[in-house]
Amino acid sequence: MNYQTKLRRILAVNKISQENLAKLIGTTFVTLNSWVNGKSKPTRGELKNKIDELYIKYFGDTSLTIPNLVNKKKEAIKNKCTARQIIANRKLLDKITLNLTYHTNTIEGSTMTISDVREVIFDNKILSNRTAIEQREAVNHQAALNFLLDKLAHDKKLNWTPDFIQAIHLRMMTSIISNAGLWRNHGVRISSSRTVLANFIKIPDLMKKLCKKLNKETDDPVNLLAQTHAQFEQIHPFSDGNGRTGRLIMFAKSLELGVFPPIIEHERKTAYYKYLELAQTQEKHDLLENLICDSILSAVKLKEKH
Repeated sequence: MNYQTKLRRILAVNKISQENLAKLIGTTFVTLNSWVNGKSKPTRGELKNKIDELYIKYFGDTSLTIPNLVNKKKEAIKNKCTARQIIANRKLLDKITLNLTYHTNTIEGSTMTISDVREVIFDNKILSNRTAIEQREAVNHQAALNFLLDKLAHDKKLNWTPDFIQAIHLRMMTSIISNAGLWRNHGVRISSSRTVLANFIKIPDLMKKLCKKLNKETDDPVNLLAQTHAQFEQIHPFSDGNGRTGRLIMFAKSLELGVFPPIIEHERKTAYYKYLELAQTQEKHDLLENLICDSILSAVKLKEKH
C-alpha cells in the first residue's frame, strides 16, 4: 500500500484534518496535501516511519512477538492505581471522566467533540447543535462511571454478578432505550464481522460463567482484561450499549486489580474491532492484550500531565 493511500485512509477513518495530521507526522500542511493528492511522495525515512506507525496504530497489525508483548505488559501493570486515589484527586478524576466518556461514545458514533462533552457533563449545558440522545449518553456514562468508582472505593473488591452488570447497563442506557438493564430477547449480529454472537436464550448462563471468571484471582491482569472483554462483547447481552458497558467493566476490573485503567482511544476503533474479532473467532488474545497495554500507557499520561 502506497503512502497516498495510507494517508487518505487515516484522514477518512479518523476524521482528522490535514493540518492536525501534518503536525502528528512532523511536516507542513502544504507538504502533506501534496502527498495526499499524489503530487509528490514522502522521501525522508523518519517521515515514512511516522506514517507507518500511525497507520498500524489506527488500522492494526497482526505481527507481534511474544517477548515484545511480555515487556509491554510489564510496563503497563507497573502503573498502579485505585479508585480511592482517583476520587481523591479531583483534577485526575475529571480528566479520566472526560476522556473515557468522549472516546467510548465516539467509538459508538457520537459526533460530540471533547469540548462538547466537557460542557455537558461538567457545566450541565444543553447544546443546540447536538442531539438529545448524544448528550444523554454523555451524562449517563458519567453516572455509570461514578457508580463503579464509588463501589470500588467502598468495597475495593467487586462481587461480579449478572445483576451487578445489569445495574451498570441500567445507569448507562436509562432514558435512551426502553429495556435498559434487561437482557436482550432477540437475535443480533454485527455487520462486517465474522463473530457469531450468543443465542439470547443462553445469555443468563453465559453471563454467570463470565462473572465467575471476573471474580477469579489472576497473576496476568492484562490477559484477564482481554479475555473477559472479548467474552462479554461476544455474549452481547443487551440490545444496545454493549460496547460502552463492556469498556466500563474492563475499566473497573483494571482498578480492582490495582492497575491504571485503560482508555481505548476512538482513533484506534478499526484496530480495536479487528483485535476483538481475532480474540473471539480464533482465541487469539495477544493483539487485544497489546492494545489494552497501549491504552493503559496512554491513559497514564493524564496523570503525568496533572
